[in-house]
Amino acid sequence: MRLHREGYTIMLTTGLVLLALNLLAYFYLFSDNSIAISLLAAASLVLFGLIVQFFRVPNRQLTLSDRQVIAPADGTVVVIEETDESEYFKARRRQISIFMSPLNVHVNRNPVSGIVRYFKYYPGKYLVAWHPKSSTENERTTVVIETANGVEVLFRQIAGAVARRIRWYVKENQPVEQGQEMGFIKFGSRVDVFIPLDAEVKVNIGDRMKGGVTVLAELP
Repeated sequence: MRLHREGYTIMLTTGLVLLALNLLAYFYLFSDNSIAISLLAAASLVLFGLIVQFFRVPNRQLTLSDRQVIAPADGTVVVIEETDESEYFKARRRQISIFMSPLNVHVNRNPVSGIVRYFKYYPGKYLVAWHPKSSTENERTTVVIETANGVEVLFRQIAGAVARRIRWYVKENQPVEQGQEMGFIKFGSRVDVFIPLDAEVKVNIGDRMKGGVTVLAELP
């Protein structure tokens, strides 16, 4: 396991602030109260541990297949439905949505290999990630990858009420590999994936996903 580069500044800043706070408490605020000092130290360790675990990147054996769409993120499947995709396809597609809690790994990965045919970033609101309008009103990105077989898969990084920073590492006309890191969303969020209607969905609502590993669907 390693720690993601997106967390270096946050982890260093948090560590220094907590260290300064504990030193201040030890020498000045609670110098005669060992219980208060111990409680503050314990709370600081827990907080720092939570932040560090958020930026963890576990070692995984990635699933690689030209005919499969792989989960782009860890989390829980909260939506599987046929819907109108109005931004790019302007047609009916199958939507699979994965909600990422603050305890999930937050690396985002390419669900398929191919060429990035479309990319757009939208600033926006910070509605809770499960809100019906979060897909169209929150801060988000839209990415479309065309596979070698000519099938286009669209997916969106969507910020939530806590997540306020989306990172991406792709651009239009860039070749990408399935399972490769394409971005990161900080502190809780959601990813929507749009696949053809004739693709065979392999997951159910409530299933827990492993980014880069779990098969979402079989392409036609």
